[in-house]
Amino acid sequence: MPKLSRVLTLAFPLALAAAAAPMVAQMPQVPGQPDKARVSAGTYTTDPGHSLVAWKVNHFGFNDYFGLFGDVAGTLELDPANPAAAKVAVTIPVAKVVTASAGLTSHLLRPGKDGKAADFFGAEPADARFVSTSVVPGSDGMSAKITGDLTLNGVTKPVTLDATFAGAGTNPFTRAATVGFHAKAVIKRSDFNVSYALPFVADDVHLDITVAFEKK
Repeated sequence: MPKLSRVLTLAFPLALAAAAAPMVAQMPQVPGQPDKARVSAGTYTTDPGHSLVAWKVNHFGFNDYFGLFGDVAGTLELDPANPAAAKVAVTIPVAKVVTASAGLTSHLLRPGKDGKAADFFGAEPADARFVSTSVVPGSDGMSAKITGDLTLNGVTKPVTLDATFAGAGTNPFTRAATVGFHAKAVIKRSDFNVSYALPFVADDVHLDITVAFEKK
């Protein structure tokens, strides 16, 4: 019996693995893959429900807090044979900013007191806008530095995004050819006349961007 027990102990995992192998082979592949060969030339528009700009700023030197802009709208002109010629223009609805704190969100959007300038964005802030002016592809073929003009709070300044190609394929619901990118950047809020509580609330704002573009 001890020998039989050892045989069963060895055989059971092998049998289980053999049974699972066909199931693993049949698992569907996700639609988007980091494969540049899947990208076709043309004009794309954002999928606003899946395009986000997250921001992070340090508070009092203790820790960071976060916020999020959604419903990013815009266009991308892209030719994989000539990535340096790509052009992107997006609009970010500042008035739709969200945070995990109702009080903080209200503070970001409240008007200035007694007719003074708002502490942050203020009531009914204009949309932010980023329009690329140059694209420098990285040597890895998967990244690029995208420089453009960012208009925020009535001020326009150049900003460079460190962008990375995330994936391409066909969206299974819309049937649209889709490409996705991640990007990071750091801006100084004082450059855009948002100077409340400096330096206790940090000047540097870290942006973490994810955008999906669909070809129409």
